[in-house]
This record gives sequence, C-alpha cells and structure tokens, in this order.
Amino acid sequence: MKIRVECYEGYRGQEQPRRLFLGRRQVAVVEIADRWLDPEHRYFKVRGDDAGLYIIRYDVQDDLWELTLFDRRGNRTG
Repeated sequence: MKIRVECYEGYRGQEQPRRLFLGRRQVAVVEIADRWLDPEHRYFKVRGDDAGLYIIRYDVQDDLWELTLFDRRGNRTG
C-alpha cells in the first residue's frame, strides 16, 4: 500500500520517518524500533501514537513509501 511519510533528516543525513499519512488518517511515529538500510530500500519498524506497529519501506530509486505490515494490537515483538 502506497503511503505518504513526513521525515526528519537526522544529524547523519539519513531521513527518519516522523509521521505517516494513511489516506486521511495521520499517525505520529513515537518510536523507531528497528531499521534495515541498503542502497535500494530502507525499511523502518515503527510504533505509532495509536499503539500500532508498522513496517514501512522507502524505495530510493522511485522515491516512494509503502506500508508493508501493520499490527493493530501493537504487541511488542523482538
């Protein structure tokens, strides 16, 4: 699912997601639980202010964000 993501550029120059826009719904990122970075894609496992757990992917070449996983329960998983 394609989504819009508002980012903050950290001191290392790497963008970090701060807010997700899922249709009309906005979810603030309260925690970046994990991240996986490679030259083509960047994945972020984030917890939203709605207690949901999201895995989002940024496609570097196409400049496109996608939602790859959503856990409504917000269970803390390793």
